[in-house]
Amino acid sequence: MPTSDGKSKNFYLLTAPFAALGALSPSEKKISTAAWPLRQRCFRIQAGLNNRWQFPCDLSCDLLGTAQANKAYRAGLNETLRRMMTADTPVSLFDESEDLAANLKVQTQLCKTHLSQQVQKGSKLDRLQTHLPDTKEVIFSHTQKLSEDMDPDVSLKCLGFLWDLHRIYLFKSKTLSQLLITAVKSSNPSDLESIQGNKYNNQSSLAAQKSKDYAKENTKLRAVTISMDIQDPEITRIGFAIALKNLYNTEPEVEEADVLAVLAAASVLQFPSLFQKCVSIMKNGISSANVCSYYCAACKYKQELLKTDCERWLELNLVSHLGFEIHLKNLPQELLHKVLKSPRLFTFSEFSLLKTTLFWVFLQLNPKVQIIPSHEKVLMYFSSLPKRCSFLERDIGQRYIAIFQSLRLHGITSSKHLKDLQKINFFPLPWLTQILSNHYHALESGGDMPFQKDFSTQAVRFGLVLKQEPRYHEEIISIYGFFFEIKAVKHEASMYSFYIKRVKHTDPVLSFLAAECNCVSLRQDREVIYEIKAHYLINGKWREFSTDKLTQKFGVTKPSCKSQVLKVWIPSIPIYVTYALLFPSS
Repeated sequence: MPTSDGKSKNFYLLTAPFAALGALSPSEKKISTAAWPLRQRCFRIQAGLNNRWQFPCDLSCDLLGTAQANKAYRAGLNETLRRMMTADTPVSLFDESEDLAANLKVQTQLCKTHLSQQVQKGSKLDRLQTHLPDTKEVIFSHTQKLSEDMDPDVSLKCLGFLWDLHRIYLFKSKTLSQLLITAVKSSNPSDLESIQGNKYNNQSSLAAQKSKDYAKENTKLRAVTISMDIQDPEITRIGFAIALKNLYNTEPEVEEADVLAVLAAASVLQFPSLFQKCVSIMKNGISSANVCSYYCAACKYKQELLKTDCERWLELNLVSHLGFEIHLKNLPQELLHKVLKSPRLFTFSEFSLLKTTLFWVFLQLNPKVQIIPSHEKVLMYFSSLPKRCSFLERDIGQRYIAIFQSLRLHGITSSKHLKDLQKINFFPLPWLTQILSNHYHALESGGDMPFQKDFSTQAVRFGLVLKQEPRYHEEIISIYGFFFEIKAVKHEASMYSFYIKRVKHTDPVLSFLAAECNCVSLRQDREVIYEIKAHYLINGKWREFSTDKLTQKFGVTKPSCKSQVLKVWIPSIPIYVTYALLFPSS
């Protein structure tokens, strides 16, 4: 609560955000004044039950409120999910009178007016915007440092700003240099020869120093104004400012958070070194949050190596990482289809891959959802749809048929998972009938899979991800009454062993639930076609080790119960290990 004794201090604090949001240059440091007095009042009210404090009206100077609004926008909840998860009852501890709210609005408008008058003085273009505080500051101090004795001699009108630049630094950009030459040719023909003669400058720090000396000796060169009309929505003012700043650098400098906007700006400016720097940063920084946007940028700017890197990342991380994050909804359908058909695709099981694909479809149908729902909620959603036909047979679902035809649904053998497939009414009845019929035939014939003959596209996949300790990883899998243990063991000096071992149904390693709730085959041997593959990332490149496709009869005693061991030296983690199995007719 402000008091009369502390009015100056409180009013300074109240107006300080305007100066901060205005991003004033060093020559514009004067703080605006506003009419007095400020009435004693509570500045904020409590919003909801989570102790978020806000002004009662929308203020651009409300830094706390703005940060909370931005955070809420980034991590908001869909209305339906919010009703499920929280009480939809916003509560305020007290209501403010209308006259106090109106008074605060008047003070705010006065502050905005004074600040706007200061900012726009001497220019018809807005040099600053209150919601983009750092746009001019991005390059102001940098250009002042590198050109202390030089006045700006080029004004660039672009994106609603007037950028003050130095012509000797513009020749890194083919677009700006051409605009400059055209402008000088039409307005100052006598200066054209001097400009063209200095294109070699900016190639090194020594050349840059020569450029300064040249500028001192040619102070009579008249300033020119050039303009660019940029329509690309990917180019932000901050990104464009960073690109202009790099005209003054010997080596490009870009933060990963700004790389997409800077890449777009570098493309428009035809700034090759900056463009390649952005591509390099993107290749080394692929993650769940940016892989989709990086892939789209690679397609837009025809960067095949970056495009390939994004595809390789998705092949190994679609199920293990992206499938658990909201960024999954940004994955283009054609890219998902391509990844699903890749022989390098990693998944924990065929059902895990189906779950990820169902999540993706759910997010396409509900684009406003901001968090990944649980698997049960996705099943509930599809189960609630009309029952007159399956989802894939409806008009809205037919576009996704090719996606689900790429899955190996015959690899889903658990009775619980098969019941889920029937419950959600997602797949056409002939699909489910064929799956169940094949399972029945395989069980009746001792595990033979006569309908799956192409190992590369029909083998049943299982996977392990090795990230850190423990040194020993294992998992029990079951196919048609046969139990196997897939293992990964770390030895000394980054040596790893990967193999498959058949487990007898009476082995203590099997849990009681697994032994009691699964069918059991009493066959002493089972012919299996299998392959073990390990992928890891080193020096920005994905490497693969494989046993290739092998055929072996697995018994229940040593040594026939154990597969060939894939033993390799792998210096980095994580390691993605895929075990693919197929039971041929025997």
